Amino acid sequence: MSEELRQTALFDEHVRLGGKIVPFAGFGMPVQYPTGITEEHRIVRQRAGLFDVSHMGEFVVRGPDALTLVQRISINDPSRIAIGQAQYSAMCLESGGVLDDLLVYRFPDRFMLVVNASNLRKDWTWIVSHADDLDAELEDVSVDTALLALQGPAARQILTPLSSVDLERIGYYRFLEGEISGIPATISATGYTGEDGFELYVLAHQALALWTSLMQEGSSYGLVPAGLGARDSLRLEMGYALYGNELDEEHTPLEAGLGWITKLEERDFIGRDALLTQKRIGLARCLVGLVFEGRGFPRSGYPILSGGEIVGALTSGTVSPSLGVGIGMGYVPAHLSAQGTELQVNARGRMLDGVVVRPPFYTEGSIRR
Repeated sequence: MSEELRQTALFDEHVRLGGKIVPFAGFGMPVQYPTGITEEHRIVRQRAGLFDVSHMGEFVVRGPDALTLVQRISINDPSRIAIGQAQYSAMCLESGGVLDDLLVYRFPDRFMLVVNASNLRKDWTWIVSHADDLDAELEDVSVDTALLALQGPAARQILTPLSSVDLERIGYYRFLEGEISGIPATISATGYTGEDGFELYVLAHQALALWTSLMQEGSSYGLVPAGLGARDSLRLEMGYALYGNELDEEHTPLEAGLGWITKLEERDFIGRDALLTQKRIGLARCLVGLVFEGRGFPRSGYPILSGGEIVGALTSGTVSPSLGVGIGMGYVPAHLSAQGTELQVNARGRMLDGVVVRPPFYTEGSIRR
């Protein structure tokens, strides 16, 4: 492994546990443990898994114009969220292309923006460049922050005896500041798996103590460490977009099916004019979900065909561990995006028959909304 790869505070623990370390967004991260991706996936669906996602970036915004700045860069409307609430959003270029998707947390005295590790430096530069005329203080706390995701139907039972706060007070996309095993933490009812669970933000130097406590408490529930491979297959079963796959600077949030977070009519933000124009003209292409018949493994990059002609490409694809069938997402011309439309994917010379569906593919998750 390249010595230039960064390490989270839990890197040595991943190695000790037999994690297969791979380069990801400039970090050395565990893609799986000896348990294996498929089994880790199933255990998260049935019991619980613990993910290290400390590679994510965290920016803090304070000051009199903090809300103004977040509104300027966010396609969603952060003025709508209450203190103690998180909001899914995205940042766009003037062209309407997606710069990144992110979570916005509203604290009494600040906002916290959680961005993708692969875009951290790009996002920071972008936000700073649009804050020059505002009375807002920006701080990148990514290096000092660790993020653990405890996900699965048993997550709440595992966390409850360790938590200083009543977890039932934390509704979906809400958070509280408290302690887990005596460690100060922001406890957030968010996740990327479609299962009940929590994301826990702590100081990086306390990450190992928290990880150890959670694994010990969860041992009787069958808790396992889970890597990036299971995280990806879990999110794909839910139809959640991944930056670099479904989201990028060449596609807009409207094309990606994120119109529900794109608040065009309420206030100005970067990229709004381009998105208003696109909405008025109509979409030329759309992100769709596909379910495949028969045997075959759909993968990102495989061509999508209609009537023998290439009309797009898969942005993500796998054989669903929960459903036992091939699933995928990709962009196709808008006239081919209706549910029930029959398409094909060329899987290295083997044609896979697919049908357009509306995600999520998996609907039996324990997530509490």
